[in-house]
Amino acid sequence: MTAPSKALIRELGDLRRQIEHHNRLYYRHDSPEIPDQEYDRLFDRLLEIEREWPELATPDSPSQRIGSEPLSGFVQVTHEIPMLSLDKVTSEAELTRFESRIQKRLDSQNDNDTALEYSCEPKIDGVAVSLLYEDGLLVRGATRGDGTSGEDITHNVRTIDEIPLRLEGTGLPKRLEVRGEVYMTKSGFAKMNAAAEKAGEKVFVNPRNAAAGTLRQLDSRITARRPLKMFCYSYGLVEGASLPDTLSGVFEKFAGWGLPVNPDRKSCRGVAACYAYCEKLLGKRNDLDYEIDGVVIKVDRFDLQDELGMNARTPRWAMAYKFPAEEVATVLNAVEFQVGRTGTITPVARLEPVFVGGVTVSNATLHNMDEVARLGLKIGDAVIIRRAGDVIPKIVSVIPDRRPQQARIIEAPSSCPVCGSDIEHIEDEVLMRCTGGLFCRAQRTQSIIHFASRAAMDIDGLGVKLIEQLVDQELVSSVADIYGLDVATLAGLERMGEKSAGNLVAAIGKSKQVTLARFLFALGIREVGEATAHALATHFGTLAAVMSATEEDLVAIPDIGHVMAHHISAFFTEEHNRTVIQALLDAGVVPAETTPVNRDALPLNGQTWVVTGTLEAMGRSEAKEKLQKLGAKVAGSVSKNTDCVIAGPGAGSKLDKAEELGVRVIDESAFLSLLKQHDIPV
Repeated sequence: MTAPSKALIRELGDLRRQIEHHNRLYYRHDSPEIPDQEYDRLFDRLLEIEREWPELATPDSPSQRIGSEPLSGFVQVTHEIPMLSLDKVTSEAELTRFESRIQKRLDSQNDNDTALEYSCEPKIDGVAVSLLYEDGLLVRGATRGDGTSGEDITHNVRTIDEIPLRLEGTGLPKRLEVRGEVYMTKSGFAKMNAAAEKAGEKVFVNPRNAAAGTLRQLDSRITARRPLKMFCYSYGLVEGASLPDTLSGVFEKFAGWGLPVNPDRKSCRGVAACYAYCEKLLGKRNDLDYEIDGVVIKVDRFDLQDELGMNARTPRWAMAYKFPAEEVATVLNAVEFQVGRTGTITPVARLEPVFVGGVTVSNATLHNMDEVARLGLKIGDAVIIRRAGDVIPKIVSVIPDRRPQQARIIEAPSSCPVCGSDIEHIEDEVLMRCTGGLFCRAQRTQSIIHFASRAAMDIDGLGVKLIEQLVDQELVSSVADIYGLDVATLAGLERMGEKSAGNLVAAIGKSKQVTLARFLFALGIREVGEATAHALATHFGTLAAVMSATEEDLVAIPDIGHVMAHHISAFFTEEHNRTVIQALLDAGVVPAETTPVNRDALPLNGQTWVVTGTLEAMGRSEAKEKLQKLGAKVAGSVSKNTDCVIAGPGAGSKLDKAEELGVRVIDESAFLSLLKQHDIPV
C-alpha cells in the first residue's frame, strides 16, 4: 500500500485546524461563521481521509469527538495529587468565622486588618474530573472517585466539545493536570429526557445524575450524543513550566490555552464582598442554563494556601457556601384530586412539610395518573422532592428501601371531587376531566366567560373582571344565573353605575334570542368550536335533537369523529348540565330552531373559504356565519386547500398568500351577489 502523499497530509492538517477553529466559535463563543452544511462537509472529508489512512488518525483529531467502540470495563487511575472535598457553610455568620480562622492561622507578617483576596465561582452541580495533558495533548481523563483513585474515562471526555484535545498558545507545561466539573445543561437535559420519554426509554431524574451516568458509559458513542460541558476550577500536577501565583491568574492562563472557565467567576476582597457575590449569584441561579448548588470560595494566593495547609480531608483555604437545597427527601402523606377551571382533574401530593429551595413545601404536583404509575408511587412512601426557583415542587423519585408495609395504592376518583359529575376518560389520553362544565364550581368562572363571549351569546358589557366579581360575591353560580341579574344588584358592584347596569341588563335580555349554533358553542362542550356547533345545528335543527343524539348519530356528521362524538354525548348525558340548560330555557333563552339541512345539497359543501380585510356590509363573524349556511368551512389562514378568499379593503398577507398559490379571490361585491343568489339575507 502506498504512503499518503504530502498534499494529503497538508490537507488533513488544514482540515483539523479549520474544524477546531469552527468548534471554538460555535461551542465557546456562540458565534458560528459557516452554516452547518459547510461544517459537515469539512468533517465528512476528515473522516474519509482517516478511514482510508488509519495511521494518520491522532488522539487530538476532531474525529475523537464522535466516540469509539465500547470498552469492556473501566481502568482505575491513581491521582498523583489527591482531589480534595470542601467544608461547607450556609450563612454569612459561618462565612465570617471561616475568614477569622484563616486570619488566625496566617503568619504574623500578614496584616489581619487587610482584607484577603478570594477567588469566587459558581459551585457546579456536576461531576468532578481530572484531565491530564502532556506537551499540550490530552492523554487521560479520570473521575474524582474517592479523591485518591478514580476511573479512566478518557474515551468519554474526548467526546465533549468544550474540552480541547490539544491546548493552544505558548508556555505550555510538560505535564499539566486540569481539574474541573463536567455538567449537563438544563436545556440539553430537558431535550434529552423528552426524546427518551417519546422513545419509551429511561429518563434521568436530574442533570447531575444524567452527567454522571453519561460519563460512566462504556460506549463513548452514547456519550458523544449527550449535551455535556465542562468548567475548569483548578489544577493538580504541573511540570515543566510555572503558573501564575494566584488562582484568578491561573483562570486567565487556562482561558488563553483554550480551556473552558466559568464567565461568572469573580475576585472578591474580604468576606463581605464574597457574601454579596453569593447573594447575587443566588438571585440569578434559575436564569443559568446549568445547575449550581452554591459558591466555591478560595484564598486567591497560592503561597497563602500553602501556609494555611490542610485539615484531615479538606483544605483550610477553601469553603463551599451552600445554597438552599433544591432536592430533599420527605414522606407522601396523602393524594388529593383538584379540578381546574377547564375541568381537568389533577392529583396533588400532600407531603410531610420540608424545607427545599428556600421555602417550606407541603404540596407537590403529580400531573396525572400516568405519572403516579411511572413513579410507582404509594401513599406513605419516602420521596425525593425537587423545587427550583418559583417552579411548582414535584416528586422526582421514590426511595424504595424506605417504603412502609402499610403503604397504600393511589386510586383515581370515580366522580368529580367538586361537583360529583361523571369523570371522562378518553383512550390514549392521560388526563381525566369533569363532565359537569356548566355546573361544576371549579369551572364556573371560565364557563361564564366563554358563555358571554362575542362568538357565543355576545353579552355586551359582561367582561372578565365583572364576571370574576359576580362569582367571587356568589351572585352567580352558573350561566343560568346571569338571566336573574337586575340593575340594583349590578349597580352595587365596583366600577358599575346605574347607567352601565341598565345597559348590561338590556344586553342580557337581547342575548335570549340566539341561533342554535351560537347557543351550542356557548355551552363550552369540549372541542366543539364554532364550525362544529354550526354543523350540529344545521344537521339536527333543534336543541332537543342534539341533546338526545347518540354517538352513532353524531359521527354521521362530516368532521365529527368518535372522540368528539364522545365529548358531546358525555356532556349532554351529565344530569347537572341538563339541569342548567333547562334553567336557561326557563329564563327565556330561545335557541332558534331550524329545518335540518342536507349538507350535500348546500352549494359550498366541502369547500374551504377565508375572509380577510374589512367588509363594509357586515363584520367578518357575520360573513363567516353566512358562509357556513352555504355549507363552507371557514378557515383562519390560506393554504393550497383553500377554495376561495373574500378580500375586503386592507387585506394583507392572506391576500398575498392566495395570489402566490393561485387561489381564487373575490371582493365584497361578488360575495354579496353570491348570498343574494342563494337567498341568504344581507
